[in-house]
Amino acid sequence: MNNDCCKKKTERSEKEKQLINNRLNRIEGQIRGIKKMIGEDAYCNDVLVQLSAIENSLKSLSNQILENHLYTCIACDVENGKVDTIDEIISLFKRFNK
Repeated sequence: MNNDCCKKKTERSEKEKQLINNRLNRIEGQIRGIKKMIGEDAYCNDVLVQLSAIENSLKSLSNQILENHLYTCIACDVENGKVDTIDEIISLFKRFNK
């Protein structure tokens, strides 16, 4: 296995890129929907519900990318003795738990 697995760049398959982009497009559509709701003076509660949906969509996508990162880059680095990469993942978990 390569000693420098990710090299601070993650190569993704075309299928994975497409799945991520599809999710991002849905999130972008949700944001456009909220902008429209604001323009139409939608009720605050309805806007907040939609904002919560976007937040959940972003968290889900973040978790998917984090899981992939753990199984690829982090696992590879640890297998090759680069334990300092554990500091990187700890920092990510701290950021996620704010």
